[in-house]
Amino acid sequence: MLIYIDIDETICQTPGPKDLARDYSKAEPIRANIEKANLLYEKGNEIVYWTARGTKTGTDWFEITKAQLKKFSLV
Repeated sequence: MLIYIDIDETICQTPGPKDLARDYSKAEPIRANIEKANLLYEKGNEIVYWTARGTKTGTDWFEITKAQLKKFSLV
């Protein structure tokens, strides 16, 4: 099964109001949800992590997001 998982407020929380530009480099993992995502993967599902980071500001968060996924043990 192919499963899409949104990154922000699903596998991590970023401080600050959601309607303003946030500093995603300060995101903290939600360990319980990460464990669930990893379990889905271990059961043979394909996981696609989804984000809208930078769509309003034009900021490229790719490298920071990639590093976070690795740090949070998702990659």
